[in-house]
Amino acid sequence: MWVLLGIAVVVAGFVLRLNPLLVILAAALTTGVAGGLGLVETVEAFGAAFNDNRYISIVWLVLPVIGLLERSGLQEQARILIGKVRGATTGRLLLGYFVARQITAALGQTKLGGHPQMVRPLIAPMAEAASETRHGPLPDATRFRIRAHSAAADNIALFFGEDIFIAIASILLIKGFLEQNGIIVQPLELSVWAIPTAIVALLIHGTRLVLLDRRIAAEVANAPPARSSSPTGGSATKDEDVVEEAGR
Repeated sequence: MWVLLGIAVVVAGFVLRLNPLLVILAAALTTGVAGGLGLVETVEAFGAAFNDNRYISIVWLVLPVIGLLERSGLQEQARILIGKVRGATTGRLLLGYFVARQITAALGQTKLGGHPQMVRPLIAPMAEAASETRHGPLPDATRFRIRAHSAAADNIALFFGEDIFIAIASILLIKGFLEQNGIIVQPLELSVWAIPTAIVALLIHGTRLVLLDRRIAAEVANAPPARSSSPTGGSATKDEDVVEEAGR
């Protein structure tokens, strides 16, 4: 039961609001020592696990790289780039990304897109910039709607596109579930029948993205005008009224 001390270390570390990485490291060391391993042996176990699963650890390197790119102005450059493209709208941009994401997912390249590495640093800023170029400053509600549609385009395209690829976990899951219920199918059959579903998803969500441009235009047109504040704290409209009253 001494190995459960690692759980106590995790709970205590989170209660004290300590660095999560240090807390997990301390919990792992505590569990290893309590389980009969020496300090050196515990560290060796860490190294062996990292070496055996290093291809998994490489994925986590993407996150700090994206953070550094954003800090260096990746989003700003994406906005500038899309602002120079004539005829670019939010709906057209997201529709193009939807098609590209669905095709690559159907070919098994599910890691080419995604929220942290593609949507947040590139797609969402470019979609916002496309609307700002056409309509000017956007209301907060419209800006959040564009971000939500950017994330949705990635989710839906991946969900309905990956099943076309025969060697994907979802195909094996469906095959196993059907076999448990007495329905014998081959993975190729499932992949083929996933194509009509992907086409329908493209048509339905593509229509939504085309209508998104109209909705953005309506929201911007109906948004209340921003009122700038005067140095004294009152609104500019009130100051103008005071000037007019003094003139009278």
